[in-house]
Amino acid sequence: MENPGGKKVLVVDDSATMRMFLTMTVKKTLGVSVSEAVNGADALAKLQGSDFDLVLTDMVMPEMDGVQLIEHIRASLSKTMPIVMVTTKGEEKDRDNGLSRGANSYITKPVNAHELKETILKLLKG
Repeated sequence: MENPGGKKVLVVDDSATMRMFLTMTVKKTLGVSVSEAVNGADALAKLQGSDFDLVLTDMVMPEMDGVQLIEHIRASLSKTMPIVMVTTKGEEKDRDNGLSRGANSYITKPVNAHELKETILKLLKG
C-alpha cells in the first residue's frame, strides 16, 4: 500500500502549527483525507459523526488529553482504528502509558516526516 488514497485520518493537537504540519505532511506524502480536532473532546465529537481509518493525537492537551481520548475511543466508542501518539513526552514511562492505554504507535516531537509516513503506512496496511 504505497498510496492509501481514500483513507481518512484525524489529526488531534491543541497547537495550530503542529496540526498544520501533520495535516500537510500526511496529505502531501500519503494523499489521504485529513480532518482536524483541537483537543480530545473535539476529536470525540468528530469520531462519533464519521469513520476514520487512523488517528494521530498529541498527548498533552487541555480539556481532554491524548491518553483520555484513547481510552474513550477504545472503551466508549469501541473503535479499533490505529492510533498514533505524537508528543514531546519521550520518556519510556510516557511511551508505555500511551501504548498500554491503546495507542498502536508512539512518535516523539519534533516529528520526522519520513518516520510519520512509514508509521502510518504500516498501520494502514493492518
